[in-house]
Amino acid sequence: MANHDATVNAIFDELCEAGKTSDSVTLGQLMEAMGHRGFGPFLIVPAFIEISPIGGIPGVPTLLACIIALFAAQIAMGHHHMWSPQLLKRQGIRSKTLHNALSKMRPVADWLDKWFHGRLKGFAGPVATRMAAFFVLALCLTVPFLELVPFASTAPMAAIALVGLAITVRDGALMLAALTVAVIGLGLALSISLGGAWG
Repeated sequence: MANHDATVNAIFDELCEAGKTSDSVTLGQLMEAMGHRGFGPFLIVPAFIEISPIGGIPGVPTLLACIIALFAAQIAMGHHHMWSPQLLKRQGIRSKTLHNALSKMRPVADWLDKWFHGRLKGFAGPVATRMAAFFVLALCLTVPFLELVPFASTAPMAAIALVGLAITVRDGALMLAALTVAVIGLGLALSISLGGAWG
């Protein structure tokens, strides 16, 4: 049985708890609530926001991709503390929207907790984390192009969320699965982008 504190559901619980304080919760508050979990939440939170219905608003996926890229670049460079401008920290989301989005993803969290919990930890260590950050940066670059197709940017964001989850729960098997999804996502993004350019 996996330690509940190191599960995806535990992460969801903390996000929901952070959203109970008021009608809306800022990105900074969510990051602060999950700061003890390391770098993973800095990828998870923006990615989850994009996967939610908010991601359908024009311009939002690209903005969130820029936020993720800022964090991923710092992870790739080996920074020990994440920096973000106050403008980003003040960006908010309705607590009800956050709760509804997480509720819909609970079955996915249950499945991930069943199969991924601390295996192959070597593939979720510092070196692997920095390498994964480069994949995340590449995925972020595809988002502005994919945003032209409704909800197409959800695919790279899902891969980014998986990378963040793998870092947070320190599961190498999940990291390998996330990077596999990332490679497939990059291939699809290039295909869509090139198709649009030549179409």
